[in-house]
Amino acid sequence: MPIELGGRIIIIGSGGSGKSTLARRLGDMLALPVIPLDKEYWKAGWVETPREEWIIKQQELLAKPEWIMDGNFGGALEMRLDKADSVIFLDYNRFVCAYSVVKRWLTHIGKTRPDMGEGCPEKIDFGFLKWVWQFPNGGRLKIIERMSRCQGVTVITVKSRKELKRFLAEI
Repeated sequence: MPIELGGRIIIIGSGGSGKSTLARRLGDMLALPVIPLDKEYWKAGWVETPREEWIIKQQELLAKPEWIMDGNFGGALEMRLDKADSVIFLDYNRFVCAYSVVKRWLTHIGKTRPDMGEGCPEKIDFGFLKWVWQFPNGGRLKIIERMSRCQGVTVITVKSRKELKRFLAEI
C-alpha cells in the first residue's frame, strides 16, 4: 500500500543528508511546490535573516495550502511541525553526511546552488563541518525530542540512502 504524506511535508536532517535533493524529487513525484528554507533564510553574502523577520517569513510560507520544506532551523521547527502533515527525518551517520558536504562543496565551488540564497556561493569551513560531525549528539537529539511531541503528524525516519530508495518506491 502506498505511503500517504499529505500536502505539507517537512524534510529535516544533518547538513549533507540530502534534504534539498529529496525535496526536489518529492516535489516532482507529488506535484507539490518546494520551499528550500536556506534560500528563504540566507541573504546575499551569507547574511542571516533577523529572527523576527524570519518568524514572519515562515508564517507566510506556512500559510500556503501545500508545500515541501527542507531545512532544520531548529529555533522555528515547532511552527513547521504544527502545520505539517508529514516529517521525513534523514537520520544518516556522520560519515555519510560529512562526505556529502565535501562532495557538494567540490561540485559547486564558487557557485550558488539552486536551493541556496542568491549571492551565497557554496562554501565549507571548520565550523560547519564540526556541526555536521556533532549533529548525532546535538541537533539530532533535539529533533527526535521535538518529533516525539508531534500529534497527528506522520513521522518517517530514514536511516540510509538504501532505505530512502525503498521509501521512495512505496510512494
